[in-house]
Amino acid sequence: MQKVALVTGSGQGIGKAIALRLVKDGFAVAIADYNEETAKAVADEIIRSGGKAVAVKVDVSDRDQVFAAVEKARTALGGFNVIVNNAGVAPSTPIESITPEIVDKVYNINVKGVIWGIQAAIDAFRKEGHGGKIINACSQAGHTGNPELAVYSSSKFAVRGLTQTAARDLAPLGITVNAYCPGIVKTPMWAEIDRQVSEAAGKPLGYGTETFAKRITLGRLSEPEDVAACVSYLAGPDSDYMTGQSLLIDGGMVFN
Repeated sequence: MQKVALVTGSGQGIGKAIALRLVKDGFAVAIADYNEETAKAVADEIIRSGGKAVAVKVDVSDRDQVFAAVEKARTALGGFNVIVNNAGVAPSTPIESITPEIVDKVYNINVKGVIWGIQAAIDAFRKEGHGGKIINACSQAGHTGNPELAVYSSSKFAVRGLTQTAARDLAPLGITVNAYCPGIVKTPMWAEIDRQVSEAAGKPLGYGTETFAKRITLGRLSEPEDVAACVSYLAGPDSDYMTGQSLLIDGGMVFN
């Protein structure tokens, strides 16, 4: 029977690459995104190539919407096995510029969105009568504090803690919980981080990327497909004996 995965934030960037990789791995995939048009475009691309997909509009900060999205994926695609809580935002936030509004926005999406995704997946796994895999988006910034990214970094530290705690709590249900931790990935999100960091420093575009990229041991920026390959492993049977881990897939920015 074909396995089913839902990937949040999969209308573009890393999420899209993850969805396409999971289709290649044999999954039916729900393309869940705040932008309904991009979600539908990715789902249509998958269907045209012979895969099985459904587009789902979701605001991951809204618990009810997340539960509804997972239920739509389960009923439309005929099961539920994996959730990838990928959606996130990463504004540049020098310490003195942080406002209550930006903290709420980042934590509502990056942290609460993961909590709601975990809860919705548990509900779906129970309805299906089996365990499953929960995969969360962390970051190298969830292992070490990144300059100018205080709110984002702290939100990803929270995701790492949630991943560990949920892994312990859900093991008796046959559910594994792991996370992937990208570095600098060529996506629209990173382009916006570069713009904000460069402008804050009074430097031309590319300054932010150049500054952060100095830490990459392998000497190149990541492609979304690099991250998708890591998630492919976490979603597949080869990771069945792994839980509570946050895997760094950052080209060697952080060493533990």
